[in-house]
Amino acid sequence: MASSRDRQRKLARAKLDRQLARRAAAVRRRRQIQAGVGAFLVLAVIVAGSAWALGAFDSDPKQNTAAADTCLWTPQDATANTNLKDVGTPATKDLPTEGTRAMTVTTNQGAPITAELNLTNSPCAAASIAHLASRSFYDNTKCHEITADGALRCGDPSGTGLGGPTYSFYDEDVPTVPSASPSASPAPGQPPTYPKGTVAMISNPPGSNGSQFLIFFKDFTTTDPKYPVIGRVTGGLDVVEKIGALPTVDNGTGAKVKPKTDVVIQSLTVGEPVTAAAPSPSASGAPASSPSAG
Repeated sequence: MASSRDRQRKLARAKLDRQLARRAAAVRRRRQIQAGVGAFLVLAVIVAGSAWALGAFDSDPKQNTAAADTCLWTPQDATANTNLKDVGTPATKDLPTEGTRAMTVTTNQGAPITAELNLTNSPCAAASIAHLASRSFYDNTKCHEITADGALRCGDPSGTGLGGPTYSFYDEDVPTVPSASPSASPAPGQPPTYPKGTVAMISNPPGSNGSQFLIFFKDFTTTDPKYPVIGRVTGGLDVVEKIGALPTVDNGTGAKVKPKTDVVIQSLTVGEPVTAAAPSPSASGAPASSPSAG
């Protein structure tokens, strides 16, 4: 039978083993905490270094000052279409995109026709017309068509319906109509797609706009609008109506749309941007007409 001293030794040994085990566990925990803190500090240093390299702590951070293109102009081949006229290309950046620009069209048919070009909805069309006007592109050209749907068609120096500049640009403000199907009839009481006085681009195929435009002398409604609105007439609408009443003759393609009396644009000018924009037509469209380039 074990003596009292042996039992005491065993108890003391067991107590020591427990103390050593607790100390070992404490050391392991301390090492784990130190390892975690170290990893966090390393990660923090890496993140801070990356941020510093990217300039996050610069007192005057560098900014990307490169201006985005406002408009894009697609080159057109003048050798494939000799009706095109090269007068350069408008700028692509720093173009006005708010307000209006006044356009004045002086013809041989009476007082000048004035219009507001909508810079908010059609900045590229306005920029193109302003560029062409500054190159006298429209001067001494004919409005070659009076459409059956009530619009005067102008802006082609060749007078063929195939002319324009040596660039084109996409549609901007083609109106939408509530009809679910293009073949459906307009809803009763629906506003005209193109109210009288609307100014719109016209091109063939649609979306390849150049220089040709329409001025509507009567309301026109369609369930399938194709032509983008660029502004509205502000003066001289009676002159447009007078021109619209002129008799027409065959234009050489079998379409009786050419004015019997020449309608000549003596000059077309575009003013500086005005930021206090007047309301533009809420709806617009394009009349059916003979195929052409714009």
